[in-house]
Amino acid sequence: MSKKSKQKFYVVWEGVDPGIYDNWADCKKQIEGFEGAVYKSFLTKEMAEYAFERSPKQFIGKDMKESLLSKEQLAMIGKPILPSICVDGACSGSPGVAEYRGVDTETGAEFFRQGPYDDGTNNVVEFLGIVHALAFCKQRQLSMPIYSDSRNAIGWVKYKNPRTKLKATKRNQKIFELLDRAVKWLHQNEYKNKILKWETKAWGENPADFGRK
Repeated sequence: MSKKSKQKFYVVWEGVDPGIYDNWADCKKQIEGFEGAVYKSFLTKEMAEYAFERSPKQFIGKDMKESLLSKEQLAMIGKPILPSICVDGACSGSPGVAEYRGVDTETGAEFFRQGPYDDGTNNVVEFLGIVHALAFCKQRQLSMPIYSDSRNAIGWVKYKNPRTKLKATKRNQKIFELLDRAVKWLHQNEYKNKILKWETKAWGENPADFGRK
């Protein structure tokens, strides 16, 4: 006897009747023959409800890697604070070509983007992204929180010490210059912004994600 497949929930952002559907047959009726239909399946109703309230750009084409969190667990985690900034980094290899960016958590609008830089690592650009966001907010007198999905980078900022094992080369000289500047900024500036962990399991992919997984 074959195992019963897990139920999926379908979010239709653009279709005959946008909404959340608990079976493929009903979802198909909303998208079949509808030009420009936008939809995606989720493993939990909670994630589907969260996604439906937001831009599909945060979810389409991305592996959500959802865990089946209970309603109680999701309630404990809560929802992202808005307004806020999300930062994320991307690196092709380790070391490899690396870059980072910061976006508006709610809309995905890009505030800043830096790179690509040669011979970097993901943790390094995640760290640089957080410090860039702090400087960005201070310059504009913004007290909104900053989200990152890198515990390492958050810890580095907290202790003002990027504990990277990356070796300096001629190719990554720029990265080490930026690291020095970031550490100097942290020692010379105070900030009110909270630096928070982006809860991917509850909220889906970081809105600043580069979509290269």
